[in-house]
Amino acid sequence: MLTKEISHILIVDSSSVTRELLTRMLMEKLPDVEVVACADGDTAQKLLEEKQFDLITTALLLPDIDGLKLCSAIRQHKSYQFTPVIVVSGDANARLLREGFEAGVTDYFDKSKGYKAFGNFIISFVQRNSGMSGRVLFVEDSATAAHFTKKVLVKNNLEVIHTVSAEEAMTILQTEYESKDPKNRIDIVITDFHLIGDMTGGDLVHAIRARFHYTEQELPVLVLTGSDERDTQIAVFRAGANDFVMKPIVEEVMLARVRALLLIKHQFEALKKQTQTMRWIAATDSLTGVRSKRYLLDNGEAYIKSKSRSPVWGVLIDIDHFKKINDTLGHIKGDHVLSEMGDKLNSSFEDSMVVRFGGEEFCILMPTMQRDHALQRAEALRNDFENLKPAGVDVTVSIGVVSTLEFPDENLSDFLGLADKALYAAKENGRNCVYVHSAEGIVRYQG
Repeated sequence: MLTKEISHILIVDSSSVTRELLTRMLMEKLPDVEVVACADGDTAQKLLEEKQFDLITTALLLPDIDGLKLCSAIRQHKSYQFTPVIVVSGDANARLLREGFEAGVTDYFDKSKGYKAFGNFIISFVQRNSGMSGRVLFVEDSATAAHFTKKVLVKNNLEVIHTVSAEEAMTILQTEYESKDPKNRIDIVITDFHLIGDMTGGDLVHAIRARFHYTEQELPVLVLTGSDERDTQIAVFRAGANDFVMKPIVEEVMLARVRALLLIKHQFEALKKQTQTMRWIAATDSLTGVRSKRYLLDNGEAYIKSKSRSPVWGVLIDIDHFKKINDTLGHIKGDHVLSEMGDKLNSSFEDSMVVRFGGEEFCILMPTMQRDHALQRAEALRNDFENLKPAGVDVTVSIGVVSTLEFPDENLSDFLGLADKALYAAKENGRNCVYVHSAEGIVRYQG
């Protein structure tokens, strides 16, 4: 998704008082925005070459150039063809109103309203324009209408993919639907209701909802129609469109609709991201960064039963004499030990499910691994922890191991219970060792 944030503003005004007040007001209202001010057009054009600005304000009267001529000069810069330019003047005379659009003026502010009002005006302008970001699939078979509409959309920082038929749009949507890169996803569809080909715009909208199963929030659709008949408007909404705009297109009306629909899309994406974050938090142990026991209970059964992961090895790890670490060095030091051990487990077993089983105990489910390799990894892990010295503390671990290779029919609880018996044997027989629970019994791994 494209984003257009306003982070650099240029103020051009001959009055030092005005420059200072405008700068101060903007910095108060927009603390994350850099504001640069200058007194004349020549300096302004030099600054435009040196730095990329996202918004420019200029007085109408400057000591070396007319404000409107400066606007025209700004538009000659390739980098500033679509940058917002606001004229700040105390006199909205007929010339400004007549020639401003031709010169490239985006908006006008009457500074007789006061500097506080100017700050509020800029805030409102930023909010109105910063929301215009995204990729548009635009379906229109009229060359004239397509040229005008596309120009308006591009001018407002939108990336436009134009096609003339619903069939072509479907092909594009199918590709985007299958894409794993979120940057390639369509943010909004704008389509004419009547199109060449067998599919109408209404058919396209219906396919978006019924075939791709996009909701109105996931992929908003704006329909363009030349008919003001009630039945046509009803058909537009029945097909699943969010909104419609009448032809001939009025630029501000269409932009208002697009802005509102993009806001819906962006809010949906933000909520979706927040939901994913909450799921991640619920599935992750906050101290160690490994999966939580809740995650293991929810997913472990399917994990050990999966044929594609067979055979799975269950590994239980317990820090030897951890209570002594907490009692002698303090719980904060103990937490640092656990945290560093979690980092080590995550980096060493990216191909496995790593879980904090409880307290100072961890669990690893290692997939698709034969006996020798699995036991070698368990022994290597024991050796790594002996040499790791997490948080500067000498630490050893005891490890119990079991496999679905020899116990294929056990449920998760019983499977880990077998590993726990091997872990108990390791702790009973000197600690800092690996014990394996096999079909023949519980034995120490000798390497």
